[in-house]
Amino acid sequence: MNYISARGGIAPVPFGNAVLTGIADNGGLFLPDSIPDATGRLAEWRSLPYADLACEIIGLYADTPAVALRGIVERSYSTFRDPDITRVVSVGPVFVLELFHGPTLAFKDLAMQFLGNLFEHLLGKSGASLNILAATSGDTGSAAIHGLRGRDGVRVFVLHPRGRISKTQERQMTTVLDDNVFNAAVEGTFDDCQRMVKELFSDTPFKRAHALGAVNSINWARVLAQIVYYFYAAFRVMDCTDAPAVRFAVPTGNFGNILAGYLAARMGLPIDRLVLATNDNDVLARFFADGAYRPAPVVSTPSPSMDIQVAGNFERYLYYRFGEDPAAVSRFMDEMARNGTASVAPLPDGRMDDLIAAGSADSDATLAIMREYHKRYRYLADPHTAVGLAVATRHMDEAIPMICLATAHPAKFGETIRQALGDDAAARHPIIDRLGSLAARCDVLPASVAALREYVAARVAEA
Repeated sequence: MNYISARGGIAPVPFGNAVLTGIADNGGLFLPDSIPDATGRLAEWRSLPYADLACEIIGLYADTPAVALRGIVERSYSTFRDPDITRVVSVGPVFVLELFHGPTLAFKDLAMQFLGNLFEHLLGKSGASLNILAATSGDTGSAAIHGLRGRDGVRVFVLHPRGRISKTQERQMTTVLDDNVFNAAVEGTFDDCQRMVKELFSDTPFKRAHALGAVNSINWARVLAQIVYYFYAAFRVMDCTDAPAVRFAVPTGNFGNILAGYLAARMGLPIDRLVLATNDNDVLARFFADGAYRPAPVVSTPSPSMDIQVAGNFERYLYYRFGEDPAAVSRFMDEMARNGTASVAPLPDGRMDDLIAAGSADSDATLAIMREYHKRYRYLADPHTAVGLAVATRHMDEAIPMICLATAHPAKFGETIRQALGDDAAARHPIIDRLGSLAARCDVLPASVAALREYVAARVAEA
């Protein structure tokens, strides 16, 4: 299988090239040239353990030899604390898919552990080196750092918005002092960080001269690894309920997590509906209501990893929404660049999408649902998961189970837990408790591409 740019304009490239370069030279995001139909394989996949299922699904998209892929997958998920890797829990009216049993207690570990091992495999074959550049709204950075720290041939540069992520998220990144890890706090928002990264990747001469690679969900391998847990959870819930299909509620900011579910459905997984859940930064919910993508100023919320107005993965969705027409994607992205907004016409039935429904939960609703689920069901949800739970309540169907994605352990958000419940005694974790005694290292950058270019070049030259 080869990979193309969502904006067209490049020759197809093999899987390894798409993973190592991260983003096409024309600024477009890589996509497979076709989506495999897995309908005929669902029965044989249904009872597979997580690692086996991952090998089956990833193997459809990757040209990595089966033995090597098996080793990559097994090493990646040996770091998880739950034998199921992702645990499905029945909580009141929903099933909760816990995706936070990895090294940094966030769903990003499921992709980042895989990507770190995949990078090492690909670079080991060529003897090349790679400088990873990433922007984070909270969890991506720490998952990337813990997936790449100490690895041969890889340096990782992570930008986060200064003062706009939780203290725990910040310390999970800045207390990693390996020589190949560089943390930078940007005087701006996550959207500024993401813009800086994308603009530097669009500087093709700099990108090539400094061997830049990406681990944000703009890297196709991130999305690919996340497809697996949709299949895994759906199989287990359908087995225990005898339901013919499931629904998923997905808290999202950058559109990568829900895109993985969208692709799982296109592969043939019986997903009746994907419920996109946003917080006060509701640009995606508004798009699925009226077709207009109109970013607004970023608002700080209790769910900081979703405080995003420019969803980096959205153009991959647009490629399919426009009937796999890269020219239409390019026109949309050009209009966004010119006017700051762009629109898509509704489907004939008046909806924006026949699979995705969307809604938002503001800060008060987020805290309220955290209190409700803790009091009524004795389940403590982190604030991002709570956004998904709040929006899920508007899209329930008694005949079709709802699976809500739990994207982070509540211990990562002690301040918000205290705000919701009065104390954080129920949200402790030894991984988090150990952070307080560790030394930290972080640089500060203005929200400037020129500053980032100088920062990266200087540290690559020092190596």
